[in-house]
Amino acid sequence: MSLIRINNGQLAFGHTPLLDHAQFILESHERVCLVGRNGAGKSSLLKVLAGLQEMDDGTLGMDTGIKIAYLPQDPPRQQQGSVYHYVAQGLAEVGELLERYQSLSLLVAEDPSDKNLSKLHRLQEQMEEHGAWGAEQQISQTLSRLNLNGDTAMGDLSGGWQRRAALARALVRQPDVLLLDEPTNHLDIDAIEWLEEMLKGFAGSIVFVSHDRGFIRRTATRIVDLDRGKLSSFPGDYAHYLVAKEEALRVEEEQAAEFDRKLALEETWIRQGIKARRTRNEGRVRALKAMRQERAERLSRQGNANMRMEGSSLSGKLVFDIKGLGFSWPDKTIVAPMDRIVTRGDRIAMIGPNGCGKSTLIKLLLGELAPQQGEVKQGTKLEVAYFDQHRTDLDLDKSVQDNVAEGKQTVTINGKDRHVLGYLQDFLFAPARARSPVRSLSGGEKNRLLLAKLFLKPANLLVMDEPTNDLDVETLELLEAKLAEYNGTLLLVSHDREFIDNTVTSTWWFGGNGLWHEYVGGYSDAHRLGARFFGEELQQQTSEVADKPAKEEKKSEPVKAKKLSYKLQRELDALPAKMEALEEAIEALQQQIAASGFFDQDPNETNRILAKLAQDEQELEQCFSRWEELETMQNSG
Repeated sequence: MSLIRINNGQLAFGHTPLLDHAQFILESHERVCLVGRNGAGKSSLLKVLAGLQEMDDGTLGMDTGIKIAYLPQDPPRQQQGSVYHYVAQGLAEVGELLERYQSLSLLVAEDPSDKNLSKLHRLQEQMEEHGAWGAEQQISQTLSRLNLNGDTAMGDLSGGWQRRAALARALVRQPDVLLLDEPTNHLDIDAIEWLEEMLKGFAGSIVFVSHDRGFIRRTATRIVDLDRGKLSSFPGDYAHYLVAKEEALRVEEEQAAEFDRKLALEETWIRQGIKARRTRNEGRVRALKAMRQERAERLSRQGNANMRMEGSSLSGKLVFDIKGLGFSWPDKTIVAPMDRIVTRGDRIAMIGPNGCGKSTLIKLLLGELAPQQGEVKQGTKLEVAYFDQHRTDLDLDKSVQDNVAEGKQTVTINGKDRHVLGYLQDFLFAPARARSPVRSLSGGEKNRLLLAKLFLKPANLLVMDEPTNDLDVETLELLEAKLAEYNGTLLLVSHDREFIDNTVTSTWWFGGNGLWHEYVGGYSDAHRLGARFFGEELQQQTSEVADKPAKEEKKSEPVKAKKLSYKLQRELDALPAKMEALEEAIEALQQQIAASGFFDQDPNETNRILAKLAQDEQELEQCFSRWEELETMQNSG
């Protein structure tokens, strides 16, 4: 049975059609994922289905009496009052009665006068009449399922918990249709996995927008693709959609090529000599004009972004040497004393629930925050680029191009000047869009702009805090490919499990009480090795898990260092300076070899310099191995 129907729907903002004679049907007990490029109109379509946005033309039909709940993309950051108050508002009049009852009950407890008792009695009668007692139980159960405290102020919640409160407000209505716009944004992995199970058990129908491929694979029963105003339905799971979509695009390209071939032939015919024009078929002329119009109206598929990273010199082989690092806030431990070594080329994902201290740990590593215990030694020649999930680096009132080029007309990448508009087109910003204020961009476009700024900065240490939010799947996959080519060190904070699996070589997994366990591989590898988010992990993760990662702490107490002999300690203390000197010598030799005319000089001199470079590189490797050996001896006691 169909619940919602769109027939011949049309919607456009400016000259861009978001819906172009679109057809859509939602059946009972479906979980439909709406996919498409950033800016394609997915959020607008959800608003149409929710009755919050009118179409320019076409019809929207709904089954009589169905209840629809809508979860917008952004958390309710400006909401006042308690969580209970906010969730109860989802029940409209009944919710108001419940709030009044709560307030009046507190007043009667303080002042049980006849006047107040009379008011309470009348209110109880109204609640009985509207069936509000069942609604109160419904709110309590929903808050409990989402681990929400109804007395907490909305303003005190993080973005992820505000998102949960918004979901509770939608669910408390017990809707027949649930509309979710990027439901996994601002949620940690634990909450995403809970949401997956909740949606799979939901009794009604769901339409959701998401770019989280793992989430789509686990929840969707049908994919609807929005591409240049057209809606195409792909029954089955996400894997089947990917195959079918690729085939549909191949057929479309072949048809477009055949159309263009015919148009070229007709254009050649119309431009023939006078005799041909005198005898020409007027019907054929009219057909040509129609073809020209069709070609002009044909919207080419938006291309893929063409991201390029600014090159940078290599950092030293040692990036971070972490010894006994510890840090706590008054109410919780962020890092229990831990030891780690991060070397050039490591790609590390930090995984843990919202608020566990991932950003604080990054600040400790970068020297923006002083440790309370232990120390963090940074390697040499570090050039850091930071992707901030809150986009504080963007000036919302400036244009896209001014945010990137800072008022200039060109940007420099890999030593060459490029016009800023050409550079921005690589990130799918057309010239008109590049001149728009950042405030007018969608979330995905803002993230693409932040990547455009980031990739102009030479960096051999890339720190990315939630880079995947709002990015469409094509851009996500391209970003994964670019990170695979990156030869520097990566620190990643993300809740996108598939993105983590495709980009990192190891994970630091928050296990509670400030413990950060280290696992080789991505999210799936760590999960397979026993990593969990739940409280029982703190009791279970002892010897059975501790022996899997080589560097994992067995206890929360700091490891007592073994005292080296005087000779070995002096050797260890001297090695960092020696390695730094070798790295500088290697860099100088490499510059000498890269200079024009190097191989034109005396072959003996050329061979001497090349041999010296090989010798210094070998010595650096030996020093680094010896340094690791002495560090292990010192920390194994």
